Amino acid sequence: MQPAPAVDVLIVSLGSTQGLRTADEQLRDALQRAGARVAIARALAPAQMPTLMLTDLAWARAARAAAKSALAGLQRSLPRAIIYSSTTASLLWPRAGAIRFDAPSAGNRPGRHGLWQRPLERRRLSQAPLLLPLSEGGLSEVPAAARRGARALVLPAPVEPSGPPQPTRDIAAITYAGNPSKKGLDRVLEAWRQLLAERRSYGPPSAPSEELVVAGVSAQELQRSGYLARGDEGVRVVGALDQKDYRALLRRARVFVCAPRREDYGSAQLEALADGCLLVSTPAPGPYAALPIARALDPRLVSEDLASALRAALEDPPADYPARARQALAPFSSAAVDRLVADELLPRLLA
Repeated sequence: MQPAPAVDVLIVSLGSTQGLRTADEQLRDALQRAGARVAIARALAPAQMPTLMLTDLAWARAARAAAKSALAGLQRSLPRAIIYSSTTASLLWPRAGAIRFDAPSAGNRPGRHGLWQRPLERRRLSQAPLLLPLSEGGLSEVPAAARRGARALVLPAPVEPSGPPQPTRDIAAITYAGNPSKKGLDRVLEAWRQLLAERRSYGPPSAPSEELVVAGVSAQELQRSGYLARGDEGVRVVGALDQKDYRALLRRARVFVCAPRREDYGSAQLEALADGCLLVSTPAPGPYAALPIARALDPRLVSEDLASALRAALEDPPADYPARARQALAPFSSAAVDRLVADELLPRLLA
């Protein structure tokens, strides 16, 4: 039997969402472009659990099993470094490593939802040789004791346009609602209905293209949970799409609208900006990386009054918004992240 090839970096991928899986693959590719030999250990998705505490436990056990299996396969030449993708992946680690995360349980698992996770997470964050938050906001939620010294490197997930812009943007607005409650889909739908009602009252009927596209969740699920009624006017639900088809819709949409109750990073919003959408959002709590960008681009579009912000985006859009958005996203470009990985991350991982 041939010995397993040497590996410099092992990424333990929780992969509980498509966004996390994509981010882990992007990190692997960036490390490889920097000259490292990289392997990914992927956790197998556990059965659905009734509470967040049990869900995190099941995923932590799955990540531990994936890490142990990968390390056993590499036992003749153990990796020089391990990166755990999320704090949950690190909770039951078999070997210490760097932790990459959007937000810690200290921020997104309040009260009973994080009773066992928070104390163990504090220990892991203190033990990790390197912390890799996706944003400064995510790092700010880490306990101060775990942020001592130069133990952290902010490492955003790269975002690029998914293709050439469409000559005509025939979708008025789009939203992503993979977790409808957390994403505030009820507030988005309420604002959209209010906007359509106002338009009917002061002018001609909306054009056929004036619709809100809802991605990431099925119409049946939204009807069962009461978010949507059959035949809801001006709303089209497209369900869960692969990344290519979803990004193609972004390139056709004029506005991306969201009202998250908390945002741990906001990959969907950054992708929407990269694909030329105006970003309309409520000022959600959490390390919401796209929020300061959206405020700087057009403060009218960040508001608790979501219907008014939508109206401004659709009826009075700034002509230079997409160009300024591209400039604001420069730190999130693949080239910028590649430089960060090659110049700072890899040397620190292998030191």
